[in-house]
Amino acid sequence: MLTIDPNKVATKDLHQYLVGAVAPRPIAFASTVDEDGIPNLAPYSFFNVFSSNPPTLVFSSNRRVSNNTTKDTLHNVRHTGEVVINVVSYDIVRQMTLASIEFPSNVSEFDKSGLTPLHSEMVKPFRVAESPVQFECKVKDIVALGAQKGAGHLIIANVVLLHINEDILDENHRINPHKIDLMGRLGRAFYTRASGESVYTIYQPVTKIGIGFDQLPKSVKNSDVLTGNNLGQLASMTEKPSRASIEEIKNEHRIQQILKSHDPINRLHLYAQKELEKENTELAAKLAWLGEWIEPSANNNQD
Repeated sequence: MLTIDPNKVATKDLHQYLVGAVAPRPIAFASTVDEDGIPNLAPYSFFNVFSSNPPTLVFSSNRRVSNNTTKDTLHNVRHTGEVVINVVSYDIVRQMTLASIEFPSNVSEFDKSGLTPLHSEMVKPFRVAESPVQFECKVKDIVALGAQKGAGHLIIANVVLLHINEDILDENHRINPHKIDLMGRLGRAFYTRASGESVYTIYQPVTKIGIGFDQLPKSVKNSDVLTGNNLGQLASMTEKPSRASIEEIKNEHRIQQILKSHDPINRLHLYAQKELEKENTELAAKLAWLGEWIEPSANNNQD
Protein backbone atom coordinates (compact mmCIF):
# COMPACT_ATOMS: atom_id res chain seq x y z
CA MET A 1 0.00 0.00 0.00
CA LEU A 2 1.12 3.53 -0.80
CA THR A 3 0.72 5.53 2.41
CA ILE A 4 0.42 9.29 2.10
CA ASP A 5 0.63 11.94 4.81
CA PRO A 6 -1.54 14.85 3.53
CA ASN A 7 0.88 17.27 5.21
CA LYS A 8 3.84 15.94 3.23
CA VAL A 9 2.53 16.02 -0.35
CA ALA A 10 1.86 18.91 -2.70
CA THR A 11 -1.79 20.00 -2.75
CA LYS A 12 -2.06 19.48 -6.51
CA ASP A 13 -0.93 15.86 -6.11
CA LEU A 14 -3.09 15.23 -3.05
CA HIS A 15 -6.06 16.60 -4.97
CA GLN A 16 -5.62 14.01 -7.71
CA TYR A 17 -5.43 11.15 -5.21
CA LEU A 18 -8.61 12.39 -3.53
CA VAL A 19 -10.68 12.86 -6.68
CA GLY A 20 -9.33 9.68 -8.23
CA ALA A 21 -10.36 7.60 -5.22
CA VAL A 22 -13.63 9.30 -4.26
CA ALA A 23 -15.45 8.71 -7.53
CA PRO A 24 -17.60 8.81 -9.51
CA ARG A 25 -19.00 12.10 -8.26
CA PRO A 26 -22.20 13.77 -9.50
CA ILE A 27 -21.78 17.14 -11.13
CA ALA A 28 -23.50 20.31 -9.96
CA PHE A 29 -23.85 22.66 -12.89
CA ALA A 30 -24.31 25.80 -10.80
CA SER A 31 -25.99 28.87 -12.25
CA THR A 32 -25.68 32.19 -10.43
CA VAL A 33 -25.88 35.92 -11.15
CA ASP A 34 -23.71 38.75 -9.87
CA GLU A 35 -24.82 42.11 -8.47
CA ASP A 36 -25.11 43.49 -12.02
CA GLY A 37 -27.28 40.60 -13.17
CA ILE A 38 -24.54 38.97 -15.29
CA PRO A 39 -25.13 35.18 -15.41
CA ASN A 40 -22.43 32.70 -14.46
CA LEU A 41 -22.47 28.97 -15.09
CA ALA A 42 -19.86 26.59 -13.67
CA PRO A 43 -19.58 22.84 -12.93
CA TYR A 44 -18.59 21.44 -9.51
CA SER A 45 -18.03 17.77 -8.78
CA PHE A 46 -17.61 18.20 -5.02
CA PHE A 47 -21.38 17.83 -4.81
CA ASN A 48 -24.21 15.71 -3.44
CA VAL A 49 -27.66 15.66 -1.84
CA PHE A 50 -27.48 15.62 1.96
CA SER A 51 -31.06 15.84 3.20
CA SER A 52 -34.58 15.09 2.00
CA ASN A 53 -36.41 17.08 4.64
CA PRO A 54 -35.54 19.85 4.20
CA PRO A 55 -34.29 19.04 0.68
CA THR A 56 -30.65 20.14 0.82
CA LEU A 57 -27.86 20.08 -1.75
CA VAL A 58 -24.24 20.83 -0.89
CA PHE A 59 -21.39 21.64 -3.24
CA SER A 60 -17.94 23.09 -2.68
CA SER A 61 -16.30 25.96 -4.50
CA ASN A 62 -12.60 25.51 -3.77
CA ARG A 63 -9.86 28.10 -3.81
CA ARG A 64 -7.72 27.79 -6.90
CA VAL A 65 -4.53 25.82 -6.31
CA SER A 66 -2.62 28.00 -8.74
CA ASN A 67 -3.09 31.40 -7.10
CA ASN A 68 -5.42 30.90 -4.09
CA THR A 69 -8.19 33.05 -5.58
CA THR A 70 -11.88 32.24 -5.30
CA LYS A 71 -14.40 31.73 -8.09
CA ASP A 72 -17.27 33.81 -9.44
CA THR A 73 -19.83 31.30 -8.18
CA LEU A 74 -18.73 31.86 -4.58
CA HIS A 75 -18.83 35.64 -5.01
CA ASN A 76 -22.32 35.48 -6.50
CA VAL A 77 -23.93 33.21 -3.90
CA ARG A 78 -22.51 35.40 -1.16
CA HIS A 79 -24.10 38.41 -2.81
CA THR A 80 -27.51 36.99 -3.78
CA GLY A 81 -27.96 33.92 -1.57
CA GLU A 82 -29.39 32.05 -4.55
CA VAL A 83 -28.25 29.35 -6.96
CA VAL A 84 -29.74 26.96 -9.49
CA ILE A 85 -28.13 23.52 -9.59
CA ASN A 86 -28.61 21.75 -12.91
CA VAL A 87 -27.72 18.10 -13.41
CA VAL A 88 -25.44 17.09 -16.27
CA SER A 89 -26.60 14.48 -18.75
CA TYR A 90 -24.52 12.96 -21.53
CA ASP A 91 -26.19 15.22 -24.09
CA ILE A 92 -24.61 18.36 -22.60
CA VAL A 93 -21.35 17.05 -21.14
CA ARG A 94 -19.10 18.76 -23.69
CA GLN A 95 -20.93 22.05 -23.27
CA MET A 96 -20.52 21.64 -19.50
CA THR A 97 -16.76 21.20 -19.85
CA LEU A 98 -16.65 24.29 -22.05
CA ALA A 99 -18.31 26.27 -19.26
CA SER A 100 -15.55 25.17 -16.87
CA ILE A 101 -13.09 27.49 -18.66
CA GLU A 102 -12.21 30.53 -16.55
CA PHE A 103 -13.82 33.21 -18.69
CA PRO A 104 -13.72 36.82 -17.44
CA SER A 105 -16.37 37.69 -14.86
CA ASN A 106 -18.26 39.90 -17.30
CA VAL A 107 -18.70 37.04 -19.78
CA SER A 108 -21.74 34.72 -19.59
CA GLU A 109 -20.94 31.02 -19.85
CA PHE A 110 -24.43 30.54 -21.30
CA ASP A 111 -23.26 32.46 -24.36
CA LYS A 112 -19.94 30.63 -24.56
CA SER A 113 -21.37 27.14 -24.07
CA GLY A 114 -24.41 27.60 -26.28
CA LEU A 115 -26.75 26.46 -23.50
CA THR A 116 -30.16 28.05 -23.15
CA PRO A 117 -30.91 30.26 -20.13
CA LEU A 118 -34.39 29.62 -18.76
CA HIS A 119 -36.04 31.97 -16.26
CA SER A 120 -36.47 30.51 -12.78
CA GLU A 121 -39.66 30.95 -10.79
CA MET A 122 -38.40 31.57 -7.26
CA VAL A 123 -34.77 32.70 -7.65
CA LYS A 124 -32.88 35.13 -9.91
CA PRO A 125 -30.31 32.77 -11.54
CA PHE A 126 -31.32 31.13 -14.81
CA ARG A 127 -31.89 27.42 -15.24
CA VAL A 128 -30.19 25.42 -17.99
CA ALA A 129 -33.03 24.47 -20.32
CA GLU A 130 -31.15 21.44 -21.68
CA SER A 131 -30.58 19.94 -18.22
CA PRO A 132 -33.11 17.18 -17.41
CA VAL A 133 -33.42 18.24 -13.74
CA GLN A 134 -33.01 21.75 -12.35
CA PHE A 135 -33.05 22.71 -8.65
CA GLU A 136 -33.89 26.27 -7.66
CA CYS A 137 -32.14 26.88 -4.35
CA LYS A 138 -31.78 29.39 -1.54
CA VAL A 139 -28.35 29.34 0.11
CA LYS A 140 -28.67 28.39 3.78
CA ASP A 141 -25.00 28.70 4.73
CA ILE A 142 -21.47 28.95 3.35
CA VAL A 143 -18.81 27.17 5.40
CA ALA A 144 -15.18 28.07 4.71
CA LEU A 145 -12.84 25.12 5.30
CA GLY A 146 -9.66 27.19 5.23
CA ALA A 147 -7.85 30.11 3.61
CA GLN A 148 -5.06 28.16 1.95
CA LYS A 149 -4.81 26.98 -1.67
CA GLY A 150 -7.30 24.21 -2.44
CA ALA A 151 -9.49 24.94 0.59
CA GLY A 152 -13.18 24.44 -0.01
CA HIS A 153 -16.24 26.55 0.69
CA LEU A 154 -19.25 24.36 1.39
CA ILE A 155 -22.31 25.98 -0.12
CA ILE A 156 -25.35 24.55 1.63
CA ALA A 157 -28.44 25.15 -0.47
CA ASN A 158 -32.08 24.40 0.31
CA VAL A 159 -34.19 23.37 -2.67
CA VAL A 160 -37.25 25.60 -3.01
CA LEU A 161 -38.42 24.28 -6.37
CA LEU A 162 -37.31 21.53 -8.73
CA HIS A 163 -38.09 20.94 -12.38
CA ILE A 164 -37.95 17.49 -13.98
CA ASN A 165 -38.20 16.74 -17.68
CA GLU A 166 -41.06 14.23 -17.93
CA ASP A 167 -39.25 12.38 -20.72
CA ILE A 168 -36.85 10.88 -18.14
CA LEU A 169 -39.62 9.37 -16.00
CA ASP A 170 -40.73 5.72 -16.09
CA GLU A 171 -44.26 4.33 -15.87
CA ASN A 172 -44.17 4.69 -12.06
CA HIS A 173 -43.28 8.38 -12.33
CA ARG A 174 -39.76 7.72 -11.06
CA ILE A 175 -36.53 8.83 -12.70
CA ASN A 176 -35.22 6.18 -15.07
CA PRO A 177 -31.38 6.12 -14.90
CA HIS A 178 -31.10 5.17 -18.57
CA LYS A 179 -33.29 8.06 -19.66
CA ILE A 180 -31.68 10.74 -17.47
CA ASP A 181 -28.28 9.45 -18.68
CA LEU A 182 -26.20 11.27 -16.07
CA MET A 183 -22.47 11.92 -16.21
CA GLY A 184 -20.11 11.47 -13.27
CA ARG A 185 -16.63 12.85 -12.66
CA LEU A 186 -13.55 10.87 -11.71
CA GLY A 187 -9.94 12.05 -11.41
CA ARG A 188 -8.15 14.15 -14.01
CA ALA A 189 -9.98 14.11 -17.38
CA PHE A 190 -11.94 10.94 -16.66
CA TYR A 191 -15.75 10.84 -16.69
CA THR A 192 -18.29 8.04 -16.52
CA ARG A 193 -21.70 7.65 -18.11
CA ALA A 194 -24.32 6.27 -15.70
CA SER A 195 -26.57 4.41 -18.11
CA GLY A 196 -26.64 1.27 -20.23
CA GLU A 197 -24.59 -1.69 -19.06
CA SER A 198 -22.88 0.35 -16.34
CA VAL A 199 -26.17 0.48 -14.40
CA TYR A 200 -27.39 -2.62 -12.58
CA THR A 201 -29.65 -3.38 -9.66
CA ILE A 202 -28.74 -4.72 -6.21
CA TYR A 203 -31.72 -5.88 -4.20
CA GLN A 204 -30.79 -5.68 -0.53
CA PRO A 205 -33.63 -5.54 2.05
CA VAL A 206 -32.53 -3.25 4.89
CA THR A 207 -35.41 -3.88 7.29
CA LYS A 208 -34.81 -7.64 7.57
CA ILE A 209 -31.79 -9.11 9.33
CA GLY A 210 -29.42 -11.14 7.17
CA ILE A 211 -27.65 -14.22 8.49
CA GLY A 212 -24.18 -12.67 8.00
CA PHE A 213 -20.81 -14.09 6.95
CA ASP A 214 -20.34 -15.86 10.27
CA GLN A 215 -23.30 -18.17 9.51
CA LEU A 216 -21.98 -19.32 6.12
CA PRO A 217 -20.67 -22.88 5.89
CA LYS A 218 -16.92 -23.26 6.15
CA SER A 219 -16.69 -24.73 2.64
CA VAL A 220 -18.45 -21.64 1.30
CA LYS A 221 -16.26 -19.13 3.14
CA ASN A 222 -13.15 -20.99 1.96
CA SER A 223 -14.40 -21.48 -1.59
CA ASP A 224 -11.94 -21.26 -4.47
CA VAL A 225 -14.82 -20.19 -6.73
CA LEU A 226 -17.21 -17.90 -4.89
CA THR A 227 -16.18 -14.25 -4.68
CA GLY A 228 -16.65 -11.77 -1.87
CA ASN A 229 -19.67 -10.39 -3.71
CA ASN A 230 -21.12 -13.89 -4.02
CA LEU A 231 -20.64 -14.47 -0.29
CA GLY A 232 -22.24 -11.10 0.40
CA GLN A 233 -25.34 -12.21 -1.51
CA LEU A 234 -25.58 -15.44 0.47
CA ALA A 235 -24.90 -13.69 3.78
CA SER A 236 -27.74 -11.25 3.05
CA MET A 237 -30.36 -14.02 3.21
CA THR A 238 -32.68 -13.85 6.17
CA GLU A 239 -32.45 -17.59 6.86
CA LYS A 240 -30.38 -20.60 5.88
CA PRO A 241 -31.84 -23.15 3.49
CA SER A 242 -33.45 -26.05 5.33
CA ARG A 243 -32.00 -29.53 5.09
CA ALA A 244 -35.28 -30.75 3.63
CA SER A 245 -35.13 -28.17 0.81
CA ILE A 246 -31.56 -29.18 0.03
CA GLU A 247 -32.46 -32.88 -0.03
CA GLU A 248 -35.11 -32.06 -2.64
CA ILE A 249 -32.51 -31.00 -5.20
CA LYS A 250 -30.04 -33.86 -4.54
CA ASN A 251 -31.87 -36.25 -6.82
CA GLU A 252 -31.94 -33.92 -9.80
CA HIS A 253 -29.93 -35.33 -12.72
CA ARG A 254 -27.55 -32.38 -12.94
CA ILE A 255 -26.85 -32.49 -9.22
CA GLN A 256 -26.23 -36.24 -9.34
CA GLN A 257 -23.68 -35.72 -12.11
CA ILE A 258 -21.92 -33.07 -10.07
CA LEU A 259 -21.85 -35.21 -6.93
CA LYS A 260 -20.22 -38.05 -8.89
CA SER A 261 -17.52 -35.79 -10.34
CA HIS A 262 -13.92 -35.57 -9.11
CA ASP A 263 -14.44 -32.06 -7.68
CA PRO A 264 -18.07 -31.77 -6.56
CA ILE A 265 -17.69 -28.81 -4.19
CA ASN A 266 -16.11 -26.51 -6.75
CA ARG A 267 -18.64 -27.57 -9.38
CA LEU A 268 -21.51 -26.91 -6.97
CA HIS A 269 -20.05 -23.51 -6.26
CA LEU A 270 -19.74 -22.74 -9.99
CA TYR A 271 -23.38 -23.69 -10.43
CA ALA A 272 -24.32 -21.54 -7.43
CA GLN A 273 -22.34 -18.61 -8.80
CA LYS A 274 -24.26 -18.68 -12.07
CA GLU A 275 -27.54 -18.69 -10.16
CA LEU A 276 -26.37 -15.74 -8.06
CA GLU A 277 -25.65 -13.81 -11.26
CA LYS A 278 -29.34 -14.31 -12.11
CA GLU A 279 -30.36 -13.21 -8.57
CA ASN A 280 -31.63 -16.73 -7.90
CA THR A 281 -30.29 -16.68 -4.36
CA GLU A 282 -32.57 -19.40 -3.00
CA LEU A 283 -31.28 -22.10 -5.38
CA ALA A 284 -27.71 -20.84 -5.07
CA ALA A 285 -27.90 -21.20 -1.30
CA LYS A 286 -29.11 -24.78 -1.56
CA LEU A 287 -26.23 -25.60 -3.88
CA ALA A 288 -23.70 -23.90 -1.61
CA TRP A 289 -24.93 -25.60 1.55
CA LEU A 290 -25.10 -28.98 -0.20
CA GLY A 291 -21.34 -28.82 -0.60
CA GLU A 292 -20.98 -28.77 3.18
CA TRP A 293 -22.56 -32.21 3.46
CA ILE A 294 -20.35 -33.95 0.94
CA GLU A 295 -18.12 -36.55 2.47
CA PRO A 296 -14.38 -35.80 2.05
CA SER A 297 -14.00 -39.01 0.07
CA ALA A 298 -16.35 -37.59 -2.57
CA ASN A 299 -13.54 -35.39 -3.79
CA ASN A 300 -11.71 -38.53 -4.85
CA ASN A 301 -14.57 -39.71 -7.08
CA GLN A 302 -14.05 -39.78 -10.82
CA ASP A 303 -16.44 -38.74 -13.59
